[in-house]
Amino acid sequence: MPLNQTNRGILYFLTAIGLIALVDTVCKFYTEELHAVMLVWGYFIAITFFVAGYFGIRRKFDLLYCNQPGLQIARSGFLVASITSLFVSLTYLPIAEVTAIGFTGPLFITALSVPLLRERAGRHRWLAVIIGLAGVLVIVRPGGAVWHWSAGMALLGGICFALFQIVTRWLANQDRHQTTLLYTSIGGAVWASLIVPFFWTTPTTEHVGMLLAIGAMGAAAHSSMLQAFARAEASLLAPFNYSKLIWVTILGYLVFGAWPGLDTLIGSAIIVGTYMSYTAKDYDRWNRADRLR
Repeated sequence: MPLNQTNRGILYFLTAIGLIALVDTVCKFYTEELHAVMLVWGYFIAITFFVAGYFGIRRKFDLLYCNQPGLQIARSGFLVASITSLFVSLTYLPIAEVTAIGFTGPLFITALSVPLLRERAGRHRWLAVIIGLAGVLVIVRPGGAVWHWSAGMALLGGICFALFQIVTRWLANQDRHQTTLLYTSIGGAVWASLIVPFFWTTPTTEHVGMLLAIGAMGAAAHSSMLQAFARAEASLLAPFNYSKLIWVTILGYLVFGAWPGLDTLIGSAIIVGTYMSYTAKDYDRWNRADRLR
């Protein structure tokens, strides 16, 4: 696969999703000790520590200037809402099920990228997303034990994450990706700080180390995602969110000893098949476009 701009964007996106899956796994491990809101707050405080600290040392104060401050603030708010909803759901449900429910997000990305970003989404792209969601339904097993009230939180997280990615793509053409990364961390920390007093638990030394670790991974993930959206369209990248299922399946087994059942394996096969169909139809067009750049 030639590493043109589109393929580089996909690789950046896959890296970001893998890091996010690792953060989710670590946070699920600690949900019995810290409330989800505490985890989100610590996550963004740690990201701000790394990102703002790095840019501060390099005296990149000009990065505070942005062309779209309102969208930057809204974007970080969507991300806080998405992660908080996800972590609340992780408190009650297995990580694979939470991830599967959150996979409704790509459908909203494809739908919203058309009117908001004026991107084209052909019938085969819509079909790919719908088939992928069918695989998700196989995993979720409607009517099963997964339909706890917290499943609705995972769904809300998927919608908010879709809005976050849509705004990310739009800002890629408005502000420098370093500026967007800086506003992600600072804005996220501010949004989370508004609600954390209601769920406060004094963190231990172990908790502080954990929060710094997920903050470092989160900073790397967001930087990779911004690089991805600067190189490829949001609706093109949307189905690759499904790669998170592979990550959480592996991590769920290694950390929690939870191996997916037959339904999950069948649903995963449907999703992977969707990838193959999607890429076979879309890559040629995007690669030809890249050669003209």
